[in-house]
Amino acid sequence: SFLALVRQQLDAQGIRYEYLDGATNDRAERVARFQSDESIKLFLISLKAGGVGLNLTAAQYVFLLDPWWNPAAEAQAIDRTHRIGQTRSVFAFRLIAKGTVEEKIAAMQEQKRGLADAILSADNAILRALTADDLNDLLS
Repeated sequence: SFLALVRQQLDAQGIRYEYLDGATNDRAERVARFQSDESIKLFLISLKAGGVGLNLTAAQYVFLLDPWWNPAAEAQAIDRTHRIGQTRSVFAFRLIAKGTVEEKIAAMQEQKRGLADAILSADNAILRALTADDLNDLLS
């Protein structure tokens, strides 16, 4: 995965970081170390592993390197840094290379976000323009 490639580069450059993915057993220890050790500036977290139970008020920047088809999952990942106790501004960035699957995922996210917003806001003009394909995309 892309996160593993980033990890390899950090190791090669001797940069300290914490790492969390689905195989991590000591989640609380890694979070505590990131929160308390100011020499650790990076916390690499897979989107799925970081989706639940994290409070990362030591974080100031969030970089989404490997987008997920569900924009709510990405929003939840960013929200991990916007918790009670956060005293700094948090900046979130999505890094997407042109001509990649990730670019297509980002386009699909935007389409789903627009359709969901239209349904939730009951924007009749947009709702009238929905096609069966739009509804299938939204529900798939």
